Amino acid sequence: MQTSLQRHRVLPPYEQIKRYVMEHIANGTWKPGDAIPSETEFVKEFGVARMTVSRALRELTAQRVLTRVQGSGTYVAPRDHESTVLEIRNIAHEIASRGHRHEARVLALEASHFPTAIHELDLAGGPVFHSSIVHLEDDEPIQYEDRYVNPLVFPLYLEQDFTLETPNNYMVRVAPIQRAKFRIYARKPEPQIRRHLAMKIGEPCLMLWRCTWVGDAVATAVQLWHPASRFHLAGAV
Repeated sequence: MQTSLQRHRVLPPYEQIKRYVMEHIANGTWKPGDAIPSETEFVKEFGVARMTVSRALRELTAQRVLTRVQGSGTYVAPRDHESTVLEIRNIAHEIASRGHRHEARVLALEASHFPTAIHELDLAGGPVFHSSIVHLEDDEPIQYEDRYVNPLVFPLYLEQDFTLETPNNYMVRVAPIQRAKFRIYARKPEPQIRRHLAMKIGEPCLMLWRCTWVGDAVATAVQLWHPASRFHLAGAV
């Protein structure tokens, strides 16, 4: 049987380390407040340069998964039950930062000729790429993600396994965004979304609509549905 370390060898070295850390947080091995191994220990285990380890830990710290204390070490960040709308964050990382387990159920991964999506992506015609995914935190559904993607920006999108990596993480890794715009709505979800989120009839959702750009191209348009009783969005400027 492959170890976690062996499975990640196909990734760039700094991503191997990030995945290794995320798995240990997600499965509860490392809990909020726990110290993680030192940079020297990571260098020895992964056989990489210290600067590679530093990059991985620096990125996880920027994503609020870890917190680094000068002269003391690196720790799993405390739980944070808010998701900010002022930065593009990976829901798998958010869940792991709370010491919980993330799971993704892919409902659709397909080409689409949906006119509204083609218009939002500012394309002359289709097809565009479409995915629908339910994200769960410790087996409880907390987000329904309905995403349309520009195939000119992400031509290999339909070939990805989004049970292993979120669309957000994949796209930021392939072509980091330059800008974004969003709107937030309080809405009752359609029956299909309500069922996938295990919501009661009449329960409202917070729905975040967001478009992002790579260069001058609209890269993706997504609707993120959250049960209002289980999740809230926050931010500050």
